[in-house]
Amino acid sequence: MKVTRRNLLVAGTTAIALPSLARAQALEKKKVTIAVGGQAALYYVSLMVAERLKYFAAEGLDAEIVDFAGGAKALQAVVGGSADVVSGAFEHTINMLSKGQPMKAFVLAGRAPQITLGVSRKTVPNYKAVTDLKGKTVGVTAPGSSTHILTNFVLAKAGMKPTDVSVVGVGATTTAVAALRAGKIDAISNVDPVITILERAGDITVISDTRNVEQADRIFGGPMPAACLYAPASFVEKNPNTCQALANAMVRANRWIHRAGASDVLKIVPESYLLGDSAVYVDAFLKAKGATSPDGLFPDKGPETALRALASVDDKLAGMKLDLKSVYTNEFARKANLKYPTG
Repeated sequence: MKVTRRNLLVAGTTAIALPSLARAQALEKKKVTIAVGGQAALYYVSLMVAERLKYFAAEGLDAEIVDFAGGAKALQAVVGGSADVVSGAFEHTINMLSKGQPMKAFVLAGRAPQITLGVSRKTVPNYKAVTDLKGKTVGVTAPGSSTHILTNFVLAKAGMKPTDVSVVGVGATTTAVAALRAGKIDAISNVDPVITILERAGDITVISDTRNVEQADRIFGGPMPAACLYAPASFVEKNPNTCQALANAMVRANRWIHRAGASDVLKIVPESYLLGDSAVYVDAFLKAKGATSPDGLFPDKGPETALRALASVDDKLAGMKLDLKSVYTNEFARKANLKYPTG
């Protein structure tokens, strides 16, 4: 090969560019701890798929998932510094912004909350209206979690206050099912597969259901972003390549979910997630597919919808002017879709 000045310049440029590219793609933080509130719930199915199919590992991540009783507990773990990222409800980013602790959501898993409020047919057999819950006990995954927020939202629409009911945490597994069947709670705000188990057995009367995207949009008056990955804004700023890797894995998982059938699910889901009934789990999974984001992108009007829902039960938020564009970014999801256009 003839050596020319041009060849030398090209070679020199390539030598400089390749290390720069490597540095740009290097993970700032390879080991990442993700806090989640009730990982067995279908609300977090994208996280489960990304973990079980080793999509995090494929992006070079050593992702440790730590499970808590509810989303509020998972958030506390990140605030306390024992976890890096939350897999949880989008509305927590707005709540934290109002408290001066900015969080940023960077990939969407659920485009509907998938939370259902049901009334016990055992302890409230003659239920007719939401006002019948006055003085009753409502079981949520954990106080302060999205299941609690939905409960307050439904109460507010019926002209009731959050204090009109008692709220207790029952988790999102068999403990929640047992609490309702034992008569310890009169109503339950929870997610699948818990709700499908109770519904199939005739244990509850469903009064508010956000598992269907269209129904959720009607209930909240607009698109309501749900499960997502979010972290302190400072973490996202300092670790863009790590956040990109996380977003890549989640978008890939979302795409797998939209293609998956019953047999695909049963091959990867842990036995403990089935809550003793694989048929119920599969049924719930197939229903949840439509609520899973197809692309990981947050809808532009989503933050406004979430703020309205929160403000309906928190007067302080109603009067606040918040920079809603600061609580999320679609930058990482857009790039993830370029890398995994079909999964």
